[in-house]
Amino acid sequence: MKCSRLVMLSVAIVTLLPLAAFARQKNEGTITLFDPVTLGSTRLAPGTYKVEWSGTGSAVEVSVLQNKKTVATTTAELKTNDPQVKGDAVVLRDDSSSAKQVAEIDFGKQKAALVLASAQTSPGAGQ
Repeated sequence: MKCSRLVMLSVAIVTLLPLAAFARQKNEGTITLFDPVTLGSTRLAPGTYKVEWSGTGSAVEVSVLQNKKTVATTTAELKTNDPQVKGDAVVLRDDSSSAKQVAEIDFGKQKAALVLASAQTSPGAGQ
């Protein structure tokens, strides 16, 4: 009796484990900035940040966190990454000030891209 109960428990765990991993898949990623940049209206210093987003399509709410504290929020359009994107990257564009603007954040593992602006972009000092 104990053996069959143990087998049933093992089967249940093996069956539910992939579902738990799928449910845990979140809309988040990590970026590292090597230079000061502006995201939305917030200036971000060099460092590592966690990026979380909610929503789909062109109405995505983006939060940037450092040490579990929200340091910037903005909106973006969620797109599927181009096939050539292999890793995480921050795409910057120059504005009229000395700070570079974050135009796009690519997450290679999730095949997702957050497009913050529709202006011309150039590779920048991101990860």
